[in-house]
Amino acid sequence: MLQGFWRWYEGHWTLHLGIAAGLFFWQLAHLVWLTSDVVIFHLTGDKALDISAFARFLIIIADYTEIPALVSVSLVYLSELRQHFSKRNAVLLVLLNSQWLHLFWITDTYVLRNLAVRPEILWPSILFWIAVIIDYLELPVMVDVLRKFFRALRFRSSRGITVSS
Repeated sequence: MLQGFWRWYEGHWTLHLGIAAGLFFWQLAHLVWLTSDVVIFHLTGDKALDISAFARFLIIIADYTEIPALVSVSLVYLSELRQHFSKRNAVLLVLLNSQWLHLFWITDTYVLRNLAVRPEILWPSILFWIAVIIDYLELPVMVDVLRKFFRALRFRSSRGITVSS
C-alpha cells in the first residue's frame, strides 16, 4: 500500500510540489507579522508595520495552513530521501520539522502572554527567542522548495508537457 502511495505521489510530482510550495509560501505572511509585530516590538518597543485587519486575516489563514504545509513539504523531502539520500535534504527536513516544537510547545500566544505579564523574568524571554529562531528555520526550506518547484516546471515545459497531461 505504501509503495502504491509513493508511485502515485511521485507520478504527480510537479502537482504535489506546487501544492507544498503554495501552502508553504503562505507562511511568509506569518513571518512578516512575526518580524514586524513581535520581534521589532520586542527589541525597540515600536511596531515596524501597522498591519490592517485584512492583513491580520491573511496571517490567520497562514497560521491555519501551517500544519498542511509541514506535512506536504515533509512528503517532498521524504520522497527525495527515499530515492537518494542527501545530507542537505535530511538537514532541511529536520529544520522543517522543528516547526512542530514551535506549534505544540512554544506558541506565539504563550510566549507573548508571558512576556506581557512579566517581561523581567528570564525564561519567557529565552522561550520567546527560541520560538522566533524556530520560526525562521523554515526560510531555507521555503527557498529550496520553491527552487524545486520552478525546476520541475522548467523540466516539464522543456519536455513539452502541459499542465493537463
